[in-house]
Amino acid sequence: MPEKLPPHPDRGGSISRRQARRRAVEMLYEAAQRRADAVTLLADRVGAVEVDPVGDYTITVVEGVTTRREQIDELLSEHSQGWTLDRMPPVDLAVLRVGVYEMLWSADVPDAVAIDEAVGLAKELSTDDSPRFVNGVLGRIGTIADRLRAVL
Repeated sequence: MPEKLPPHPDRGGSISRRQARRRAVEMLYEAAQRRADAVTLLADRVGAVEVDPVGDYTITVVEGVTTRREQIDELLSEHSQGWTLDRMPPVDLAVLRVGVYEMLWSADVPDAVAIDEAVGLAKELSTDDSPRFVNGVLGRIGTIADRLRAVL
């Protein structure tokens, strides 16, 4: 895996956290569809003139999800009642991964905010059933988030 990208003063100044989350979901989704490493895809986009700027928070989230993907996927598998990761719509899976990452490893994002933002992304990017599904899975993980943070 490539090294972490350093913060850059020319990136991310005008990108909101909401936009950064959405970009992270889009990049994780694209990497999954291409069967590519998300951090490598991200590195290719940073500084590219022909695409929208990539904010530092997008970089943080994509790198964090990629680094902790095994732990995140294990939690999602355990708490996605009746669903395997392979059966989940790829967009929902990307949204869930970002939500779990923010809940457990982004100290400045309250659990309720991480869940609400993930549900909003599911409404925006996926099917009519996705927001309820995302809310249910992240809600179950949220009930044990404090215990998980203590052991992760």
